[in-house]
Amino acid sequence: MKQILHKAQGVVCLTVAGAYPERFLNALAAQNILFWGAEPVDSTTLRLKIHARDRKKTEAVAARLLCEVTGEQREGLPFFLARVRRRYALLIGLFFAAVAVLFFSQFILTVEVEGNETVPTAVILAELRRQGVRPGAFGPALDEGAVAQKALLALEDLAWMAINLHGTQAQVLVRERFPKPPLEDSRIPADVVAEATGIILHFETWSGKPLFEEGDTVVAGDVLISGWVPVKVPEYSQITDAGGRAVRSEGRIEARTWRTLTASLPLETMVKNPTGREKKFYALDLLGKRVNFYKNTGITFAEYDKIIEVHPLTLPGGRTLPLRMAVETVRETELLSAPIDKEGAAKMLEERLRRRLAILIGEGEVLKSEVSVVEENGLLTARLLAECREEIGKTVEWPSEQ
Repeated sequence: MKQILHKAQGVVCLTVAGAYPERFLNALAAQNILFWGAEPVDSTTLRLKIHARDRKKTEAVAARLLCEVTGEQREGLPFFLARVRRRYALLIGLFFAAVAVLFFSQFILTVEVEGNETVPTAVILAELRRQGVRPGAFGPALDEGAVAQKALLALEDLAWMAINLHGTQAQVLVRERFPKPPLEDSRIPADVVAEATGIILHFETWSGKPLFEEGDTVVAGDVLISGWVPVKVPEYSQITDAGGRAVRSEGRIEARTWRTLTASLPLETMVKNPTGREKKFYALDLLGKRVNFYKNTGITFAEYDKIIEVHPLTLPGGRTLPLRMAVETVRETELLSAPIDKEGAAKMLEERLRRRLAILIGEGEVLKSEVSVVEENGLLTARLLAECREEIGKTVEWPSEQ
């Protein structure tokens, strides 16, 4: 920082020769003349630096002490401006460059979103662009608080948003909304129904009338816990049927179940074979606007693959600017029939079946499982047989008419 301040005021490098150069330094200090970088050349000569404004005072001190000042070297802003004072084009260029830096630094060049996990960044950026926060927007004209509030109204999955402008960068901080747990209306009567066929291993009733016991076999769709609870007839009463009351039945029923899942793939599939012909198209993205260099050139291939490569302009610090070169490569392909890799296809089908089984049983447990793969009717079919222990109770509300 000191070097910058010295250069701004102008620096003169002097070589001072005399019988007693140390007296010269003491005299400068006595006159409150700032100097630095003093170093001896020999016993009667030294070098030092002073500000350009103190040059005449320094020469006067040197003359009084019979010292000789030589070897001037000038550097700094005042001397640079003095050298270019007649180069009007350069001065005008410097002036407009300074104005451009001050002016264009007020525009937003990058928008960065932080704090989101489930809400895609592209969705947030699209809404911010609709509200005016985008590369190329004039920063001082934006009301960050109002923009954040409007964006929150449109993005229901966000609970909080703040927009901070740091020069040409807009930093968007967000916090996502915690999902509300589903609330069941206890006033609506409901039954607990079996989701799958199995043998009941554990039966626990919280409300309602149980219709089965542990060890019973149930079929998918059977009512396990009824929402209609008969009212108990008092002893010695002449009433034979006291009616009942409707409740929302609840409970936990674990059963031993058997699941059979299948998945198939054709033994022959169509694959893309590149022919070797390709075309390249170039475009430039500047502040969100695209400039195509290929004009009206079209794609003449019947079948093709398109590969888009984007090369953003990145500063040495890693900051990406809103200037990108896009290269679209279009490669011609032809469709050919080819047999599938049976071993790889079988592994893929088995993985999909096991994922599907895990979704079906939820927090349940797979006791035993077996996968078989067969070829039939031009298909490769995988069949998963699994014995599980799982929760099979599902709450089914009564129809409004009932």
